[in-house]
Amino acid sequence: MPELLAPVGNMECLSAAINAGCDAVYLSGRNFGARSFAGNFSNEELETAINLCHLYGVKVYITVNTIIYDLEVDRFMNYIEYIHKLGVDAVIMQDIGMIDLVRKTYPNLEIHASTQANIHNLEGVKFCEELGIKRVVLARETPIELVKEIKENTNAEIEIFIHGALCMSYSGECLMSALIGNRSGNRGTCAQICRQPYSLEIDGKIVSNNEYLLSTKDLNTLENIGKLIECGIDSLKIEGRMKRPEYVYLVTSMYRKAIDNYVKYKETKITEEDIKELKKLFNREFTKGFLFNEETDNFTNTFRPNHIGIKIGKVLDYKKGQVIIKLNDDLNINDGIRIIGNNDTGSIVTLMYKKGSRVNNAYKGDIVSIPFKEKVNNENIVLKTTDYNQIKEIQNKIKIDKKIKISGKCILKVGEPIKLVINDSKNVVEKISDYVVESSQKTETTIDRIKEQLNKLGDTVYEFDNLEIEKDDDIFVPINKLNELRREVMHTLNNLRMYKTEYKKENYDIYVDNFEKESNKNILISTYEQYLKVKDDYEIIYVDNMDEFNKINDKKCVLKLPRINEHLKEYDQRLLVSDLGSIYKYKYIDTDFSLNVTNSYSVAFLHNIGVKKVTLSHELNYKQIKTLIDCYKKRYNKYPNVEVIVDSNIEAMVCKYNLLKKYNKDNGYLIDRFNNKYKLKIKNNLMYIYDYKRKKLNENYFDIGVNNIRINL
Repeated sequence: MPELLAPVGNMECLSAAINAGCDAVYLSGRNFGARSFAGNFSNEELETAINLCHLYGVKVYITVNTIIYDLEVDRFMNYIEYIHKLGVDAVIMQDIGMIDLVRKTYPNLEIHASTQANIHNLEGVKFCEELGIKRVVLARETPIELVKEIKENTNAEIEIFIHGALCMSYSGECLMSALIGNRSGNRGTCAQICRQPYSLEIDGKIVSNNEYLLSTKDLNTLENIGKLIECGIDSLKIEGRMKRPEYVYLVTSMYRKAIDNYVKYKETKITEEDIKELKKLFNREFTKGFLFNEETDNFTNTFRPNHIGIKIGKVLDYKKGQVIIKLNDDLNINDGIRIIGNNDTGSIVTLMYKKGSRVNNAYKGDIVSIPFKEKVNNENIVLKTTDYNQIKEIQNKIKIDKKIKISGKCILKVGEPIKLVINDSKNVVEKISDYVVESSQKTETTIDRIKEQLNKLGDTVYEFDNLEIEKDDDIFVPINKLNELRREVMHTLNNLRMYKTEYKKENYDIYVDNFEKESNKNILISTYEQYLKVKDDYEIIYVDNMDEFNKINDKKCVLKLPRINEHLKEYDQRLLVSDLGSIYKYKYIDTDFSLNVTNSYSVAFLHNIGVKKVTLSHELNYKQIKTLIDCYKKRYNKYPNVEVIVDSNIEAMVCKYNLLKKYNKDNGYLIDRFNNKYKLKIKNNLMYIYDYKRKKLNENYFDIGVNNIRINL
């Protein structure tokens, strides 16, 4: 049975997830997590959370999946050491340099590769496997057929997202928020630029005006959970660390139901009513996503970027401050509604009338009137966005009240010490009392009396599913001795369940070659005509088009591979690559900016495995690049070979979703509410979105130790 992995943003969500039946949770401390705006956990809360989860048999994975700058490394590693000592089951990471550093420093600490690492092919998983990474969270865009192929051909555990918000761009490959709002998705502060309205321009004409063109629907795979189980996927992950506890509880419990039913009956037994319950709590409409090859027209919700609830009726009239609604579903006092018109308007229902009488509840077919400040129009759609009774019912279930079933056997023989054996299906605890059982002189200690005392588990998380008493006749045992033995056994069982991975620390060590100091000017081109213009002016010419590359016979030309390659082709030449799978497969490589290299440890790791030249991330500024090179030279006493892109229209997103497909076009523009125009280009069946302004850096990078600067045409 696969693991059900629930999102947890605070302690209340943790209780909700545990009570809903998750097998594991993922959460974050106050730093280094890719959801900085979730509640997250203080160091003290992390300790409480880990102990509580382990007591209930739930694993804890902590996200440390941001990119790290050199000046943060010491603080980052102190935090890693702290959570390792706490007993965290695994850390979820993106930064390749930090993965190498953590793996070498703390060899017993399990590492999972984050979806932010953009692993989307078999070779990427194999690369992680060789690094000692235990689990890989695949890119959300990976189709089920490829997931199955990967699982069948690797030993690494595979984790996939099954429910919740989707990103428009491949995770880890989006720079849009960082470029526009200076809030980096790779640093945990995404501003959700894709949830904003845009217009679409094609061939100089606006074909879509002020719509939510990049706003994805929410992933929902409930009805297909059996296919995922049959693939042998190790962990099924729910998105939602910024969601409220009610959401965590309901979604987790729904998937718990679906998984358990499928394992037992080969069907999920998910009903339309179940889906409706999910929709009432939160939905942007649902999609099966690229995981199940959902068609392009069912991937985005251009209508609204936020929760839309369920449709419950339409407006018949508005008069004297009252909206008259014909209902096609239930409506109750304290429910939240939204009326969709030229301008959406919403309200909490505090008064409701039916046939002139005040009512608390109304049902399908009823016509009701509700006081409403905003004037609305006839035929406007009415949505229920909050179901008060649903929320109230879930809130009553969130607080942990579940018990762990244990079996026990107590043996009481005259002349022998009491023996108590407890089994929780994973651990067996056996304790022998220091008291020797005596024959009764006056009052016999009965089986019922013994059971009564042993069943007094009080505030513990346990309850007996079966308790067997084996005793001689006419014995006497002091009650305090039974209580003492019970407490000892439960204390030992608690310690076994609140396990900790053995802490081990070793010295970080790595070998890197020394690179000569150079001052190279390089360029990226797309066409043979561009090559003819620049061939004499640059040291390295990268070509991102295979057909055009084949026209050129020049040793200083290097083929640039696409950023996304679900199936890698065979090449025996120098390449510029952008993903971990390509690093694993090819021999003669440089790496591009999209590997998100932001620290000297990442540069050293890539050089160590044979990468000759490392292009640094767009997310580094001049001062940070100088710090990176200085730290590298000081630590390794050698010079790196890095490249900085100084002149470029930056690829802000790379998307599997193709906004231009229905127009049968390969180029267009997105226009934001500030009238900025973002170039859209379709390459290799992927949509690239370019920043509206061209990046031009004027500093002298050669002075600080950069060997290569590059222009991207």
